[in-house]
Amino acid sequence: MNDDALGRIAEALERLAPPAATAPDFSASAYVWQAEPDGLQPVETISRIELDLLVGIDRSRDTLLANTRQFAKGLPANNALLWGARGMGKSSVVKAIHGAVAAEQNMLKIVEVQREDLPSIGRCLALLRGRPERFILFCDDLSFGHDDAHYKSLKAVLDGGIEGRPENVVLYATSNRRHLMPRDMIENERSSAINPSEAVEEKVSLSDRFGLWLGFHPCDQDQYLSMIRGYCDAYGVTIAEDELRAEAIEWQATRGSRSGRVAWQYFVDLAGRRGVTL
Repeated sequence: MNDDALGRIAEALERLAPPAATAPDFSASAYVWQAEPDGLQPVETISRIELDLLVGIDRSRDTLLANTRQFAKGLPANNALLWGARGMGKSSVVKAIHGAVAAEQNMLKIVEVQREDLPSIGRCLALLRGRPERFILFCDDLSFGHDDAHYKSLKAVLDGGIEGRPENVVLYATSNRRHLMPRDMIENERSSAINPSEAVEEKVSLSDRFGLWLGFHPCDQDQYLSMIRGYCDAYGVTIAEDELRAEAIEWQATRGSRSGRVAWQYFVDLAGRRGVTL
């Protein structure tokens, strides 16, 4: 094969290869990791509510807040798994805590990583490693299905391999499942395996690699109403207590559930009817 042919092959391979990720200026407070092509996309406006408005999750909120403050100061901190009932503020508390702590320590950044982009997480860590900023990697609604190998990529963040997790990176993940995979899958794999205890060990033990497990449980009616009253006070929406109670309870009955998300959805409807912008 002549030199011209080799040159054309080399050029074709270069065109097929994804371009190397370029580091952003890191002036933003939040980013979204995007793979193929690799890059950190800055987020100018973060969708979040104030930390004080998150009602009924005090213990989990305070634990995660203390862990985040330690991390922002360069002290040891744990990866955290926020698990439990849907709509109870798991992702909201991560974003709210980032906002509160970033106001104290402006070197704290948050990077959202989609579950489907986990195989590229090593390249993301390479961009962040050695930077003076502190980064929260945030993976929302994390769960794994049958034959889903994405969880193996997550170990690059939790265990770090031979390099170790970058000292300036911590992972916060939310999930409706404490073990990140459905219970029926765990039982099916256990019943059909030659060695039942080892069949699901690797997947189930993934959640054990998080230093903090923070549970979020369904709220009761008083907490549900307190959430709505807190929103009304914060945004200046005036409504009599008996009227709010009757409307909010009817709203939850039509939804068939009671949660922080349902409380916010009712409040959005109420604010719209009262002509209040949010």
